[in-house]
Amino acid sequence: MDILRRQGESNQAIAKRLGITEGTVRYHLKRMDQNAKDGRSKCSLIEQLDLVEAVDFWWKEQLESLPKDRSPNVTELWTYLSDNYRYTGTYKSVQKYVTKRFPKPPKRPFRRVETPPGAQTQSDWMDVSIRLRTDSGVEMVTLYGFVMTLSHSRKAAVIWSPRMDQLAWHRVHNEAFKRLGGVAAVNRIDNLKTGVAHGSGIWGQINEAYAAYAKTMGFHVDPHQVRQPNQKGKVERRVGVCKSLDFRRVFASIEELQRYTDETMQREAVVRKCPITGDSVHATWLKERELLRPLPTTMPEPFDVIKQASVHKDCTIRFEGRTLAVPYRYAYKTVEVRGCSLQIQIVDVNTGEIVKEYPRNTKALLDIDPACYEPSEQDSTNDSTPKPIPLGTMARHIQEMAATGVVYRSIDFYEALAARKASVQK
Repeated sequence: MDILRRQGESNQAIAKRLGITEGTVRYHLKRMDQNAKDGRSKCSLIEQLDLVEAVDFWWKEQLESLPKDRSPNVTELWTYLSDNYRYTGTYKSVQKYVTKRFPKPPKRPFRRVETPPGAQTQSDWMDVSIRLRTDSGVEMVTLYGFVMTLSHSRKAAVIWSPRMDQLAWHRVHNEAFKRLGGVAAVNRIDNLKTGVAHGSGIWGQINEAYAAYAKTMGFHVDPHQVRQPNQKGKVERRVGVCKSLDFRRVFASIEELQRYTDETMQREAVVRKCPITGDSVHATWLKERELLRPLPTTMPEPFDVIKQASVHKDCTIRFEGRTLAVPYRYAYKTVEVRGCSLQIQIVDVNTGEIVKEYPRNTKALLDIDPACYEPSEQDSTNDSTPKPIPLGTMARHIQEMAATGVVYRSIDFYEALAARKASVQK
C-alpha cells in the first residue's frame, strides 16, 4: 500500500486495485505515518501458560536424538504438551509458536522418478466453466475434465463429464483408456472417495467398486500421499496446460467440447517433445502403446454399487431388494453383482466374465429367467454341477404358453392339458 502511494497512485486508485474501501486505505496509511504497532498481536497460549522452558527442553532433547537432517515433529510436541501439561490449544497454535521461535528445518530434496514404457498412468480431475448453447441461450456451466497421462511418453487424454460420482469415474476411465490405446500396469490417483475409501498413500483402502473395476481392466491402483501433488506431477502439469485452452468460445454441446479437446490434444502430441526420448510425444506414444495391456473386447459397464452375493439352492441371489436368477452352475457359490446405471451385471468372481444381466431399478421384485436352469454352450463338459430336475409335462406347456404372451383361456383348456398329462404317465 505504501509502495503504491509512493508511485503516485491516489487513495481511490489503491482501494480499487486492492478491492477495499478508500477509508481502509486512509486508515492504514495514517498508521504507517505514525509508526503505530499492530495492537492485535498477543502472546501465544504456550507463553501464557508459562510452558516456554518445557518446549525448549523437549525440542533440545529431540534434536540430540534425531539425525542432523531431521527436525522434531510438531505433532509429537503437541501430544507431549497435551498429555503432560494439559495443554488445551490446537495443533495449529503449537505450529505457529514453533515457526516463530525455532529456525526452519532444512528442505528435503525430492527424488525425480521416470517410469519405463507402459508402467504408469497418472490421473486427476479439473473443473472448468464452459459456455454451452441451450434452448434459452448461452449458459455458463461447470464441467469436470478427467485427465489421464502416460508417465513415459506424456501422451494425455481429457474426458469431460457433468458429474464426478462413481459411475462417471468409471466411464471417464473407459474413455481415457480408449484414447491411450491400452492400460498401463499402474494408475496413480488422488485420494478422492471414488478411488480411495479411507486413508491415503500405501495405507489407503481402495474403494471397493474401483478395485473391482481395476481388476477387470488389469491395472494396480496407486494413490499418492495427502497434500503431495508432486507425486503425480506429470498429470498436474497437464491439468495446468488443459485449463489454458480456449474455453472462451461457445460450445453447442459436451460432445462438441470433447471433439475440440481430442483434436487439440492430438495436435499438441505431434508438436510437443517427450523429454525422455527427444522425439515427439506422439512418436514416443506409438512405441509405448505396444507395451500397454490390450483393451478388453467389451469394456466394463460403469457401476456404482458392487457386492459379493451367495447363490441360494434355487439359483437366485438378492440385490437391492430383488430376487434374481443366475445360471445353475453357480448354485451354492458366490458371484459378484454390479449395479450399473441401467442394468445389473452378475460376474464370475474367478474369471471376471459377465454371466447374466438384468434391468436395474424396475418395479418387479422377482426376475427369473428360465434359461438359467438349462445347460448352455458355456457349460463345460467337465462341470460336476448336477443339472436341476427337468420340468414336467404340465410345467413345460405352461412355460410355452407364458412365452407366447398372456391370452384368455377357459378352464376346459387346462382340464384337457391335465388329461393329456395323465395319459402320458400311463
